[in-house]
Amino acid sequence: MNPAVELIVTPDALAARIEGWKRCPWLALDTEFLREDTYHPILCLVQVGDGETDVCIDSLALAGAGLAPLWSMLASTAVTKVFHAASQDLEILVRLGDARSEPLFDTQIAAALLGYGDQLGYAALVEKLLGLKLDKSLTRTDWSRRPLTGPELAYAAADVRHLADIYPRLVDELNARGRYGWLVEDCTRLADPARYRNPPQDAWKRLKGLARLAPTAQRVAVALAGWREQIAQERDRPRKWILDDDALYRLAERCPRDPDELVALRALQPKTLERHGRALLELIEAAQDGAGGPTLTLDEPLTEAEKSRLKRLQEVLKTIAESLNLPVSLIAPRADLESLVRFGAGSDATVLSGWRRDVAGEALLARL
Repeated sequence: MNPAVELIVTPDALAARIEGWKRCPWLALDTEFLREDTYHPILCLVQVGDGETDVCIDSLALAGAGLAPLWSMLASTAVTKVFHAASQDLEILVRLGDARSEPLFDTQIAAALLGYGDQLGYAALVEKLLGLKLDKSLTRTDWSRRPLTGPELAYAAADVRHLADIYPRLVDELNARGRYGWLVEDCTRLADPARYRNPPQDAWKRLKGLARLAPTAQRVAVALAGWREQIAQERDRPRKWILDDDALYRLAERCPRDPDELVALRALQPKTLERHGRALLELIEAAQDGAGGPTLTLDEPLTEAEKSRLKRLQEVLKTIAESLNLPVSLIAPRADLESLVRFGAGSDATVLSGWRRDVAGEALLARL
């Protein structure tokens, strides 16, 4: 029988729990949130398991200062924070708690490093390691609705309950295979708060296919992406509600010069035209003059010689990955290999740092 799920809704109850958790060497954590019509995810529930009790913290009832003790505890280096696929959880915790959740142990990363599968979901990992099938019937629960039912709380708590069994097993396996240091390295990178902050000036990095544009269009696209990010953050609305990618590219490529040309593009909704039309025209004009950000280098296709080297590196990497029982993409995605082909040892590819360099990077450089 599963233990009862405690729901914390008051500061005093949270403080009492945290006093006990301070003595725990590790805690299993998960979050439930909504992100349908906002830029920032709305944190609705935080689940915490200590191996004996599963607790759900009502983050809506304790919003603001009420959650400060929780953020303080998560910042403690004395407690290992155990998540599965932590990136979305960390995005929320970094924004609300402004703290680095280390040491971090991500069971999805651990599973990949042990050959259980790349990007393995929590339910699949529980079934693979524990032989249990999790009930996923409440996946679409509206976690902002109150009160939450008993079955909903039990469903949420299950996302941390089984980590009490999975976590020590993965630790033992990683240590036995000499890969725990790999996990630490990858989780340290994952926990970096900078990954979850989105300064508008870096928003262009999210654009796909930017390098296919002409230099002037690139500058405009960079400026538009930064403007969109700033407005989305200020209004707390999804980026695509402000300006979707298709419209952004059409504006960058056509560079309308006046309201009539902007309307003729039929790229913007009437409300967007009314609210932001003039600002967009001014932004586009300024970007064409070089004020909209950096001009990116166009991606030149690989030469035949470079394609040959890329194929050779792919073969080397495949052999290494098979010998380690690891996914090829976990060691080095194709972009890393192309970077090696173009820049050699001067590449900033991840495969040239840490454990990846030891197991594959040096071998790949030797075959260039």
